[in-house]
Amino acid sequence: MKLGAYALGAAALTLGLAIAGQAREQKVEGLKPVSAFAGIADPNARSLAIFAEMGKVIQHPRCVNCHPRTDRPLQGDAQQPHNPPVSRGPGDRGMAGLECSTCHGPRNVAFANGTGSIPGHPEWHVAPIGMAWEGKTLGQICAQIKDGKRNGGKTLEQLIEHNSHDTLVGWAWNPGPGRTPVPGTQAQFGELTRAWVASGAKCPTG
Repeated sequence: MKLGAYALGAAALTLGLAIAGQAREQKVEGLKPVSAFAGIADPNARSLAIFAEMGKVIQHPRCVNCHPRTDRPLQGDAQQPHNPPVSRGPGDRGMAGLECSTCHGPRNVAFANGTGSIPGHPEWHVAPIGMAWEGKTLGQICAQIKDGKRNGGKTLEQLIEHNSHDTLVGWAWNPGPGRTPVPGTQAQFGELTRAWVASGAKCPTG
């Protein structure tokens, strides 16, 4: 029992040190509003331009880190493999004895020394392997999130709701000290998603 407690403590310490080492302040970009694309007369071109703007969020480390192509999530803006080494497990919430919830609680926990934080959310987990974004082009990710077989069975209308209001998605705008948030706000991202769908939900090639 003591050995297990020591192991969990060591895992938490390793995670804390890894996050602290990655902590740094960066300038956060904004997102263009939907109105910025109103001057693009061709709906296909407008749809592509809107999705490219959405890509600033989709391809950001805050999102890609939790959509890994392997069983091990990534960490930090440098997107290093998760330390301590973990595996997604059968339910994408870690392996028995080292579940995601071992270190990740229901909310972000800032380090007392101010160097960073351990991220948290009640539903903390990695995306299923079929939803991997790591290493893919924006066009490939676009095709994937439109495909009900690879997006959790969501329709485009449900995708709008997901991007607009899902609180785990929303964590990316409030990731805790030591982590760069994604650009803009979740409300803006949701509005861009709605405008993209309304303009035909076109995907970039490649």
